[in-house]
Amino acid sequence: MTSRAAWRASVLTLFPEMFPGPLAVSLVGKALAGGIWSLDAHGIRTQATDRHRTVDDTPAGGGAGMVLKADVLARAIDAVADEKSPEPRPKLLMSPRGTPLTQARVAQLAAGPGVIVVCGRFEGVDQRVIEARALEEISIGDFVLSGGEPAAFALIDACVRLLPGVLGAQESTQDESFSHGLLEYPHYTRPAEFEGRAIPPVLTSGDHARIAAWRRAEAERLTRERRPDLWAAYHPKPPQKG
Repeated sequence: MTSRAAWRASVLTLFPEMFPGPLAVSLVGKALAGGIWSLDAHGIRTQATDRHRTVDDTPAGGGAGMVLKADVLARAIDAVADEKSPEPRPKLLMSPRGTPLTQARVAQLAAGPGVIVVCGRFEGVDQRVIEARALEEISIGDFVLSGGEPAAFALIDACVRLLPGVLGAQESTQDESFSHGLLEYPHYTRPAEFEGRAIPPVLTSGDHARIAAWRRAEAERLTRERRPDLWAAYHPKPPQKG
């Protein structure tokens, strides 16, 4: 029985020198060096065919900024796509207008063969290549970055840490924020008192049932206070009788 191939991330960017960057350090970096996953960064500009290696043009209909050209980006995607593979990798475009990235989607991506990540720049990407290459647009938050590279770092890091063998204790992912629809409960460690603030006594009681109940209650409180959207999904109100 052969082992599963390493999880593979291919990044398409105008700045391949940005990678691996932060993905080369800490647990994710150790996993990269250990062959648990692999990373290859490809310069989109290498697929330009004119003497100036042009990758963008003015937006049709006018307006500010520039737009990544469909033909150049399509060639870049085709150069790394593995559509003939029994399990082709999903093609993702980091975009502020994309579907919000969730822990559930991260888990799905981590369970697959890897990802192809397109990092947008300028005002955006020609819509035709998004449709022609079936790019899944993903956002990491309601804000705009100068390019998709920081978002790609976040997505890949989130996926890699879920791969078997990356974290020392795999169970540490089970109670994290979003794993069960709630934010994570507060954490404490020594010293027992810090600037007049003590560790909650229940955490040093040795009563595991009480500790579990306290953690669940705190997770629910934080979610209710900070993320009413998550709380509404986790604890939906019963339908009102008419």
